[in-house]
Amino acid sequence: MQKKLVLAIGGSSGARYAYLLMESLMRIQDQWEQVGLVMSKNARLNWELEVKDKSYQDYPFDWYEPDDYFAPFASGSAKYDTMIVCPCSMGLLARIRTGISNDLITRAADVILKERRKLILVPREAPFSTLHLENMHALSNYGAIVCPAVPSFYQGQNDLDSALQTVVDRVLDLAGFQLDIKRWGEK
Repeated sequence: MQKKLVLAIGGSSGARYAYLLMESLMRIQDQWEQVGLVMSKNARLNWELEVKDKSYQDYPFDWYEPDDYFAPFASGSAKYDTMIVCPCSMGLLARIRTGISNDLITRAADVILKERRKLILVPREAPFSTLHLENMHALSNYGAIVCPAVPSFYQGQNDLDSALQTVVDRVLDLAGFQLDIKRWGEK
């Protein structure tokens, strides 16, 4: 069964993760039916600073503006089964935790949580304050998966993108996509 996915790109640093995630989704197109994409204004600025282009416009995903409450995933009846927020700033995470639906990203996250569907948050910040940790703990209790952007190194990555890809692969794995990746303990 193909997935209906919401991909939200928040405004924290870490646009390279979002870029690699979008590239990975292109490689597994046979596993998804729809990808609804929404980026905050700061996400676009960070993409241009960190990825050095505006290629986010070039992907064949369904594009929605942050104030477009007519997007299908603003309602549970559209049955989007998974939402990934990558990267997820601490401010965005706090708004999601408290149910403040002041834009399409937070509204979609609220819908995913209320419908008991899969919400994966990829915070990219360090260090975490006690407030950040409490917000992540609460969201985990509400059913969200918090997957910090912490690369693994046991696969012998020797360049930045390879290390970052380990986070992207983990996120897609958590979302239920079938990936051909090296797993711990496998030869």
